[in-house]
Amino acid sequence: MNSKKAGSVSAQPESGQAEQAEQQDGTAYSFAAMEAKWPAVWDRLQVFTPLDDGSRERRYVLDMFPYPSGDLHMGHAEAFAMGDVVARYWRQRRFDVLHPIGWDSFGLPAENAAIKRNAHPSEWTYTNIDTQAASFRRYAISADWSRRLHTSDPEYYRWTQWLFKRFYERGLAYRKDSPVNWCPKDQTVLANEQVVNGACERCGTIVTKKSLNQWYFRITDYADRLLDDMAELEGRWPERVLAMQRNWIGRSEGAHVRFVLEATADRPEHQVTVFTTRPDTLYGATFFVVAADAALALELVTPEHEPALMAYREQVKALSDIERQATDRDKTGVFTGRYAVNPLNGEKLPVWAADYVLADYGTGAIMAVPAHDQRDLDFARKFGLPVRVVVDTGAEHPESTGVAAVGEGTLINSGDLSGLPKSEAIAAAISIVEKAGTGEKFVNYRLRDWLLSRQRFWGTPIPIIHCPSCGEVPVPDDQLPVRLPEDLRGEDLSPKGTSPLAAAEAWVNVACPKCSGPARRDTDTMDTFVDSSWYFLRFVSPQYTDGPFDPAKVNDWMPVGQYVGGVEHAILHLLYARFFTKVIHDLGMLDADEPFSALLNQGQVLNGGKAMSKSLGNGVDLGEQLDQFGVDAVRLTMVFAGPPEDDVDWADVSPAGSAKFLARAWRLGQDVTSPAGSDPVAGDRALRSVTHRTISDARDLLESHKFNVVVARLMELVNATRKVIDTGAGGADPAVREAAETVAVLLSLFAPYTAEDLWSALGHEASVSNAGWPEVEEALLVQETVTAVVQVQGKVRDRLEVSPQISEDDLRDLALASENVQRSLDGRGIRTVIVRAPKLVNIVPA
Repeated sequence: MNSKKAGSVSAQPESGQAEQAEQQDGTAYSFAAMEAKWPAVWDRLQVFTPLDDGSRERRYVLDMFPYPSGDLHMGHAEAFAMGDVVARYWRQRRFDVLHPIGWDSFGLPAENAAIKRNAHPSEWTYTNIDTQAASFRRYAISADWSRRLHTSDPEYYRWTQWLFKRFYERGLAYRKDSPVNWCPKDQTVLANEQVVNGACERCGTIVTKKSLNQWYFRITDYADRLLDDMAELEGRWPERVLAMQRNWIGRSEGAHVRFVLEATADRPEHQVTVFTTRPDTLYGATFFVVAADAALALELVTPEHEPALMAYREQVKALSDIERQATDRDKTGVFTGRYAVNPLNGEKLPVWAADYVLADYGTGAIMAVPAHDQRDLDFARKFGLPVRVVVDTGAEHPESTGVAAVGEGTLINSGDLSGLPKSEAIAAAISIVEKAGTGEKFVNYRLRDWLLSRQRFWGTPIPIIHCPSCGEVPVPDDQLPVRLPEDLRGEDLSPKGTSPLAAAEAWVNVACPKCSGPARRDTDTMDTFVDSSWYFLRFVSPQYTDGPFDPAKVNDWMPVGQYVGGVEHAILHLLYARFFTKVIHDLGMLDADEPFSALLNQGQVLNGGKAMSKSLGNGVDLGEQLDQFGVDAVRLTMVFAGPPEDDVDWADVSPAGSAKFLARAWRLGQDVTSPAGSDPVAGDRALRSVTHRTISDARDLLESHKFNVVVARLMELVNATRKVIDTGAGGADPAVREAAETVAVLLSLFAPYTAEDLWSALGHEASVSNAGWPEVEEALLVQETVTAVVQVQGKVRDRLEVSPQISEDDLRDLALASENVQRSLDGRGIRTVIVRAPKLVNIVPA
């Protein structure tokens, strides 16, 4: 195991592997026997089903639910072990714990598998779910299986459609034509977040642009609340996740400024609004840029420049937004033949179309101030456009250096703004344009509305009917769910540029719910992030049929007390779930307006310092590890390897060592001979002190998610108990029973099979999960002695039992009087003695 991270090396057993460990009397520790025995008992007792009756304080712990891509892998083993520690700890603390499980079961992999296998996506999906469910049961996740759900079940997506309709009624779901990211291979639209380095995150194909009529959620209406309400999550969510969301929302304060484009012989006068965070630099604007792929560019361009623009637009289609905005990329563009008039000084600015301006950011047009913006400067130098300094920052002229002057300074060459510092000049410039009626103060966001249309089959159908007479007509609630057709399979699902549903004529053609005339269903399906944006609400009442969730139950359980999952979901899933929660709150259906009170991110499982992958040949098969070492050993290894947020390198840890320790802990139950219920007061006080300090420390460590340190303390307690059994009062000492029972309760958080077997051996009825957190006797937390380590030249030469209150002088004298120290010094003088009472003395010889 990675003892450097986990703590006590001495508590760790030697490595080795064996399915069972024999005692002298022949009793064996057999993980296989325990894994076969206890699941049926837990199911019969319904140990992990919450009471849900208000008799105890409720706590909701949730793991980000898995996608059924195959059997469980090492990443699942780590993530679900961490979440289960929290659930089991809360249960021991006598909370009523909801810890449900389900599957995020819509998605493209199932559709691709169906095409390959000439099958329906449901066949692959539900086969994999059954496989994963069996593995989760073996892995002993303390889940309430009665609440199991799958987002691809009609009983679930009925309510996804119902929620879509409520969003639609509030104007939060709408359609518009826009350029979208298009994956040529998957033949589907991708959200900006699903384009990684210009390629589709699913298949790696270079993404292009395509204009389509798409469905969107108006998440930008909630930008301020999504940003401001993160203050409530400070200290309970990882700071890096909050920072990523803040950056993604990207609130910028500035101004809208209106420029008039002069009429030409072929084009009328046109007014264009730009957003700028630096209205103080208006006098430094020397040209004007519109996004090449925006409809605005086509409206503005003069006939003689239109062919060049059209050719350039084709080039831009092949670029991702990230590539277009890269600061080190060579700037390109075409002149439109138009000029914009600066509203402050009347100067005529040439209007260019370029790819470094995005159509869906701001208004799709900018005023270019090359002296003070690097991308504008690069463009100006490329095309020989003027560069005018309007803020004196003390830097050399950008035209000669090629570096924009972006620092603080005083306004120059700026009319009435000259002489003002930047902050005052911004406010003054906004005041000027507001008085002139050519602009106003404005807040802009990097966040774009959520594109939710997908041209694929295996997703939630959008519950809208398109009627030639009535337009968009929502499917009536009593006709939900709009079910996916069951007769499409194999090649019927192959990408053809439109949704496979469009080819299902019997499904598409319906009567309009309003006029009964011929109409067509919407053939897009929803982004699967829609399904996962509210599943945590459904878990509170998954069998409820009068709505997406029982209103009373959802307020009993929400918000989720602890959410566990990977940091890769920091933006998409978590932001969308927060948006959905706020809208549902505004609908009056939910008291909470944040979904997750606390967030825990686990790291990755690596092998040899690298992510596991087939191409590298460094994958580790979870099933093989479970067969070889047992579930408990794998779980314990994951937890002991380091803090939850750190990566686990499987090459550096030892599940065999974990198995040895578990056998050692289990054998305590075989050696305790005092009867259950024995009063430990008369037992070994030193062992009792170790036991109660362990209980006390474990609670604080668990609350701060230092699970690995709890395991280290548990190992120390096992060693201390074994020492009393083997060389002290023996197994009859009631302090030994108290310690062994404490081991069983604490071990149940990490190794449930071993803990349950140990608890049973100690004479208790199942389940140890219901034992309750042990009470701490405060008097036993006071240490009568501590061990002071004495070193000579950095090497340990003695250990002294001393009072915790010993002075530095007294500890120094004791150390120097030690026979072992004197023998090590061998008559040499002493240069210095470093004392850190009461734990350490370091002697440096002359």
